[in-house]
Amino acid sequence: MEIGIDSFAAAPDTGVALSGAQAMEQLLARIERADQVGLDVFGIGEHHRPEYLDSAPTVILAAAAARTKRIRLTSAVTVLSAADPVRVFQQFATLDLISQGRAEMVVGRASSVEAFPLFGLDMADYDALFAEKLELLLTIRAHEHVHWQGKFRPALTGQGIYPRPVQQPLPIWIGVGGTPQSFVRAGALGLPLMVAVIGGETHRFRPLVDLYREAGRRAGFAPEQLPVGLHSLGYVAETSEQARTEFFPGYARTFSARARERGGLPVTRAQFDAQAGPTGALLVGSPEEVAAKIQRHSEALGGIARVTFQQDVAALPHEQVLRSIELIGTRIAPLLR
Repeated sequence: MEIGIDSFAAAPDTGVALSGAQAMEQLLARIERADQVGLDVFGIGEHHRPEYLDSAPTVILAAAAARTKRIRLTSAVTVLSAADPVRVFQQFATLDLISQGRAEMVVGRASSVEAFPLFGLDMADYDALFAEKLELLLTIRAHEHVHWQGKFRPALTGQGIYPRPVQQPLPIWIGVGGTPQSFVRAGALGLPLMVAVIGGETHRFRPLVDLYREAGRRAGFAPEQLPVGLHSLGYVAETSEQARTEFFPGYARTFSARARERGGLPVTRAQFDAQAGPTGALLVGSPEEVAAKIQRHSEALGGIARVTFQQDVAALPHEQVLRSIELIGTRIAPLLR
């Protein structure tokens, strides 16, 4: 099992340019630490909101490539619906060259839809945009010279797409939430699946994962060609009580604010503790507790090949995040491998 970290490059609340620069430096230091402690992958999300600094993830990943040696560098996720697949491929192929074959991308339709009005796209085309652009991206990956025609982009009539990456093929995962059609599409295309589970009970996603595997089987792909990854909110400290005490305040602020936006109620400590319990989605606790929980999640989902921790949601101090990364790399990863 591969173990990694995902980040949305959360910006500080001050709005001061220097503070943004400091936050970016801290993020790069976290990627370096993940590399040093032997984690397998680090992912950067894509948002176009004031609280995040990740609107250009390949730029961040390229900076990280120059400061790391072995860790794989991926998006988490690239909002492909709002992008030009030619440019997406060029950017990640360039990242692959810079990192000497360590680039990946996870592409998705996006749960945060601010990119659609920003780039002049119609939400009515939400799924059609992704389907067409994914088809083009996979065509570009397979062919240096591309002949292609679609609805949302001018046709390609044999133009060469450069540069070409080190890896053949460049790894492309599909990021999904809870839409059955998304699981089926990933399986039918034989693409690796990254499942974002940030709430509820993880085992309840098993029927959707089964849909993915069955769609892949019907399309002629072997089980080993259909790896499943799990992206969850998580944080690790020396003891479970310490981890939960440190993570809860920031987690509660974030999700209570989201609940207020939708007319809901604030998050309670009892709700949080349930999510951090044996079957809940949160990977918050001691190294041994979290490792055992990931193993249970893997068994419940029929086997997972990768798990990534998203720690940004709690707005934790930098040193605490670094320590969590160390514990994930030095104490959780060996147990899961």
